[in-house]
Amino acid sequence: MAASARIRGCAVGRQVLLLRGVNLGRHNKVPMAQLRAELTARGFEAVRTHLQSGNVVLDAPGTPDETADAARAAIAERFGCDVPVLVRTGAELAAVVAADLLAGIAQDAAKYVVTFLSDRPDPALLPDPAQFEPDVVRYGEREIFAWCPDGVRNARAPQSWWERRLGVTATSRNRATVERLLALAQA
Repeated sequence: MAASARIRGCAVGRQVLLLRGVNLGRHNKVPMAQLRAELTARGFEAVRTHLQSGNVVLDAPGTPDETADAARAAIAERFGCDVPVLVRTGAELAAVVAADLLAGIAQDAAKYVVTFLSDRPDPALLPDPAQFEPDVVRYGEREIFAWCPDGVRNARAPQSWWERRLGVTATSRNRATVERLLALAQA
């Protein structure tokens, strides 16, 4: 279904769901095939997933906040786990990719991380990016871009740090995953 199509009389929009903390170890198990089936049964269309880490692209009749609430409820009811769901429209994700705040700096998509935030952070809470060196950090509106030359596992400010510091929900994806999600959103 095209992003401009209609579902049950409502305008449909292509949206990207970023689930936080699923399928890590034994906790928050959410099989992607079952998640696709559950979301389809709840009226979402063209539901696709990428990897096992909670990446979903779908067509939804509501706002991103409504989609996040519906997906979170579906996951809680079907899989028994309460996980945060951040949603970006296809256009918002395209803007994140186009911004590429680390162009010319990041040399490996696996070490280039985009941390998506649930809300715009208070600018007064954003620390001086120099404190993260050798990582290079840049701030977007609701995203934090980080180039981690020593690898993501050695990042100076992992997503849990951003959550505590900024008082928001955060979930991170490497640049390769973000680009793949955009390709799925544009398909």
